Amino acid sequence: MPSLIDLRRRIRAVKSTQQITKAMKMIAASRLRKSQERILNARPYAHESLRVIRDLAARTDITLHPLLARRDEQTTLVVVITADKGLAGSFNTNIIKAAGTFILAPGGTRVLALVGRKGRDFFARRGFEVRFQRINLFQRLSFDDARAIADFCAEQFVAAKVDAVYLVYNEFKSVLQQRVVTEQLLPLAAEEVEADPAAKVDYIYEPNAAVLFEHLLPSYVRIRVWHALLESAAAENAARMTAMDSATKNATEMIDALTLYMNKVRQAGITREIIEVVSGAQAL
Repeated sequence: MPSLIDLRRRIRAVKSTQQITKAMKMIAASRLRKSQERILNARPYAHESLRVIRDLAARTDITLHPLLARRDEQTTLVVVITADKGLAGSFNTNIIKAAGTFILAPGGTRVLALVGRKGRDFFARRGFEVRFQRINLFQRLSFDDARAIADFCAEQFVAAKVDAVYLVYNEFKSVLQQRVVTEQLLPLAAEEVEADPAAKVDYIYEPNAAVLFEHLLPSYVRIRVWHALLESAAAENAARMTAMDSATKNATEMIDALTLYMNKVRQAGITREIIEVVSGAQAL
C-alpha cells in the first residue's frame, strides 16, 4: 500500500499536468477561432477559382498550358500536410496512415513533399524519397508559404519530373470532426474538365484562352495549396482543443480517485493507531 506522502506527490503531479492541459486547451480554442475565420473566408474564393478554371478548361483545348498536360502516372508527387507538434489526438496519425496507404498502393513511383515536422520525421526515417520539406509553418502561416509549396509542385510537373501531384491533408468539418482528404492538385482532375451541357455555349476571351490560362493556373495552384494549409491549421487546432479538453477531464477524474484512495489510507492509518492505543491501555 502506498504511503500518504507518495499519494500526495502523485496528486500534485496530476494537478500540474491538468493545469498544462487546461492552458493548452484555452490556447487551441483561441487559435481555432482565428483559423475558422480564415478558412471560412478562403473557402468561397477557392471554390470559385476551381469553378472558373473548370469552366474555362471545358470550353478550350486543355493542351494550351503545361499544367493541364496529361501523362501516365509513372511518378507521382504526394504533398503530405501534418502538424509540427503532437498532443492533438489522432490528427497526425490519421494523415500519416492515409498517406502511407496511398504511397504504398501499386502503380508507379511515389515521391514526397512533406509539410510539418510530424510527417517529415515519420517518412524521412523510413527511406522514402523526399524532394521537398518545410516545417514550422503553422506558427505564422502566410500565403508566401503556400506560394513556395505550389511553385515547387508546378515546377516539378512542368519539367516532367512528376506526372501528377496529390495533396493529403485534414479538412476541418467541425470542432469534433476532421476528415482526411486525398485530392489531385495537378493536372486538373479528369472529371473536372469534362464538357457539360453548359460548356456548349462558348465565350469570346480577351485577350485569349492561352493568356488566361497563363495567369489563372499558377494562381489556382497556389490557392488550392493555401486552402489546404488553412484547412489543416483549423483541423489541428480543433483536434488539439478536443484532446486537451479530454485530458483535463481525465485528470480531474484521476485526482478525485486518488483523493478518495488517500482518504481511505489515512482513515485506515488512524483506525490502526486507535486500535493500538486501546490495545495498549487494556494491556496495562
